[in-house]
Amino acid sequence: MKLPLQITFRHLEHSPSLEARIRELASKLDRFSAHIMRCHVIVQASHHHHHRGVLYDCHLDITVPDVEIGIRRAHPGSHSHEDPYVALRDVFRAARRKLEDYERKRRRPVRTYVELPAGRIHELDSERSFGRIQTADGRLVYFHRTSVVGYRFEDLTTGIQVHFSEEGGDSGPQARTVHVIP
Repeated sequence: MKLPLQITFRHLEHSPSLEARIRELASKLDRFSAHIMRCHVIVQASHHHHHRGVLYDCHLDITVPDVEIGIRRAHPGSHSHEDPYVALRDVFRAARRKLEDYERKRRRPVRTYVELPAGRIHELDSERSFGRIQTADGRLVYFHRTSVVGYRFEDLTTGIQVHFSEEGGDSGPQARTVHVIP
């Protein structure tokens, strides 16, 4: 962690052993993300319930680049949270899962949008189920009826504007997909 850990106790007295456990658990978060900039842990005791003792609530606020990760309640109202160490364990487990998700998303490759080349239908042969697209630079690109996406081959006419993805074919360039420009 780049900045010191903040620990806040609410409605309970400061406990050196509890603080030591928080520091130990927080130091382990670095295993899941090296990008943690700030971590604030709040441990608070809730009011007494009629059938239960004091329940402990732990909150965690973690700052990583571009994201604030907040864990407000892990298993709220659970009878096991009468023990503050169990409440800490649960909130740090939830933080670990969120940090793992953050790192997984961060590692994903960024997809870039590539504009497909445009052209117009230059020739159609309905009997042999193919056509040719004329590109802006005057080249002719072959396409088969199965390459047409979202439109019926029978409804195509010469002169219609299309986008297409091009690949090399046996007899020259061919369109893998052809999309009619509305």
